[in-house]
Amino acid sequence: MKVPLFDMTRQYEKIRTEVLNTIDEIFKSGKVVLGKHVKNLEENIEKYMNVKNAIGVANGSDALVIAVKALNLNPGDYVITTPYTFFATASCIVRNGLTPIFVDIEEKYYNIDLNEVERILKTHPQKEKIKAIIPVHLFGKTVDMKKLLELKEKYNLKVIEDTAQAIGAVWYDGDKKIYAGTASEFGTISFFPTKNLGGYGDGGMIVSNNDELSQKAKYLRVHGASKKYYHDEVGFNSRLDEVQAAILDIKLKQLDEYIEKRINVAKIYKKLFTENGLNEYIEYPEVFKDRTHVYHQYVITLKSGNRDELFKHLKENEIGTSIYYPKGLHLQKCFEDLGYKEGDFPITEKACKTTIALPIFPELTEKEQEHVVKTIKNYFKGE
Repeated sequence: MKVPLFDMTRQYEKIRTEVLNTIDEIFKSGKVVLGKHVKNLEENIEKYMNVKNAIGVANGSDALVIAVKALNLNPGDYVITTPYTFFATASCIVRNGLTPIFVDIEEKYYNIDLNEVERILKTHPQKEKIKAIIPVHLFGKTVDMKKLLELKEKYNLKVIEDTAQAIGAVWYDGDKKIYAGTASEFGTISFFPTKNLGGYGDGGMIVSNNDELSQKAKYLRVHGASKKYYHDEVGFNSRLDEVQAAILDIKLKQLDEYIEKRINVAKIYKKLFTENGLNEYIEYPEVFKDRTHVYHQYVITLKSGNRDELFKHLKENEIGTSIYYPKGLHLQKCFEDLGYKEGDFPITEKACKTTIALPIFPELTEKEQEHVVKTIKNYFKGE
């Protein structure tokens, strides 16, 4: 049986007619950039996430770059982030003339270790120049936002939540439900096709409850122009197009259903791993009572065995898999000048060697999951 890591075609079949009719209407209108569909999506994201401002941009990477620029930090200021994430989380710092400080991750969910963050804030030789932090809600699991906001207040930090993988994830402050990306200066979202809310091309969003920062982000996306042909500063050309916005708006209505189905996939994996006696070989993400994980990726960690051999075994059996991420950002060639070396972040480096992503998407069937787990069992037990 062939099982893809991700399959957008099954989802498309259910919304195909509505999508095609909407695209036809857009093309007939002749308005294809920053029109009514972008405005509708922005307003509906604001309602969905209970946030004051949503600004559509061309992609998730641009969302990060624009959000960092809007903070108006000074060249040479430091921004803390994680080395275990997609490249854009760190490149947005450098592209704005700032310097990243990498901090290692937690053992279990691989989010940034906030205890290590506080240690850096206390001991860094130029701690007064640390102005911001970009945490990542990795694979869909929220960072410990209560602790992060305590650090934000204590050390006067600006915070940009990289929510590229976690739209729809929530955390709780008492009885108050708070969406990932909405409790700090900015949250940034990616609508890359594989995301929980994915377009049929690229797209991104910046969300914020700060009206002044939001206004700045809004004009930065159109070359820094507060009105057409009047440029307050050098900005970017990063506009969300009408086609992607319309498709995303259609899918937004189904997002909670998509997430609940992903959570159910995670529950089934847990059941199958236990039934097949694999708990001694692998560690997998738990399923929470409340939605603090939306399973953009389903990443397991090998306790024994060779991750690369398992990767090969799954590929040979036509099971989609991937490695997020094979090399920490602190060891990437483009960041050599930061002076990090192998061994600096042991948990990140271990994760790069022991983690592997399994198929997950809302339409994945239990039969397909059974085949995935039996194939993993075959690798460990030869059965």
